[in-house]
Amino acid sequence: MPGLAGRLIRLATLDLRPLRRRDFRLLFAGQLLSFMGSRFTEVAVPFQVFQLTHSTFALGLVGLVQLVPVLAFAFLGGALADARDRRTMMLLTDLAFTVLSLLLLVNAVFPHPQLLAIYVIAALQAGLFALQRPSLNAMLPRLVPSEELTAAGALSQVQGGVGFVVGPALAGGVIALAGLPAAYAVDVVSFGFSLLALALMRAMPPALDAARPSLRRVKEGLDYAWSRPELLGTYVVDMVAMFFAFPTALFPAVAAVFGGPAVLGLLFSAPALGGLLASATSGWTSRVSRHGLGVIVAAICWGLAITAFGLAPSLQVALACLALAGAADSVSGIFRQVIWNQTIPDHLRGRLASIELVSYSSGPLLGDFEAGVVASLFNLRVSIVSGGILCVAGCALCALLLPGFRAYDARVWAARSRGSDAGLDKEG
Repeated sequence: MPGLAGRLIRLATLDLRPLRRRDFRLLFAGQLLSFMGSRFTEVAVPFQVFQLTHSTFALGLVGLVQLVPVLAFAFLGGALADARDRRTMMLLTDLAFTVLSLLLLVNAVFPHPQLLAIYVIAALQAGLFALQRPSLNAMLPRLVPSEELTAAGALSQVQGGVGFVVGPALAGGVIALAGLPAAYAVDVVSFGFSLLALALMRAMPPALDAARPSLRRVKEGLDYAWSRPELLGTYVVDMVAMFFAFPTALFPAVAAVFGGPAVLGLLFSAPALGGLLASATSGWTSRVSRHGLGVIVAAICWGLAITAFGLAPSLQVALACLALAGAADSVSGIFRQVIWNQTIPDHLRGRLASIELVSYSSGPLLGDFEAGVVASLFNLRVSIVSGGILCVAGCALCALLLPGFRAYDARVWAARSRGSDAGLDKEG
């Protein structure tokens, strides 16, 4: 019995092995603090837009103006991640993020903040995110050995979960007590920690034979993704779930019903709290090999939880539903990241990370716009509930139409990889 209890505890305990590696620790700590600070801006921007306009359509428009630069710069960011030092890319983009957050602070201090300035800066931030994220994602496989990739992915989910739980909750309180400028100021300061951690890390130069960024190099990445059904499945399922059932653009309007800025922070934090709890007890995910099916089931659970959120009769029930949704999304994220890290060669990792970026960014941004439009045409409840139902239906359809993704098994992939390596050794 003690042996069984020990095994069960290990299955439900976070695997901390990657934190023994210095550069992973530095990146983890720096990004945790920076990510937490960025959540202050993520809460402050929609709150300020709604404060200035009182329009759900204006809230949804924030997502649309961010989508265009994401699509414009994502593939360039991926090509640069494969052709340039990835740590340097992170440093330069973090410096630019700091400047943009400072501009939001200056605009908020003015007696009459400019709505257009908020939209422009939000668009520039989205473009920088598209340039930076492929380099960040491509760093992970260089920081830990392959047998620790699942654990590192779970720790990344915890990192994001802590940031999403603590950041928005504190942001709501800071906005209520000290105003919008204070929230933007926290974001500015937080980038200093990320810049310091990156400066202490080792360089991550590209391969010696890495070619310059070009359209041909981008096409190589797209061709590889198109040839891999397990990769296509991760992109499609996540985009379907996020497009139909991502109602965060409506949180300021929902908060106005339930109580104001402090409630707004709780709404943003609730999904992250659920995701954090799921990640912190994710030891069992290392024992799962049917990752494709796991992504599909988790996405359906997300849709069901968002549907329940739209029907929630009280704030407490709404927060519980959002927490369940966040837990499902965290599990989906762990499995998607494992599939990406297992099946993508290092020389393509930056370019494939840009495709991943388009998939997991365009869905939520379009989902924000879709939610805002439907809410402006009908009401908040119709927008949220209909999105959750369509998410469930869409993910079920993906399960039927993507059998290669549904059947993906990490054990089969590992066996094929060992066979390929053995064949190469024999030829050599």
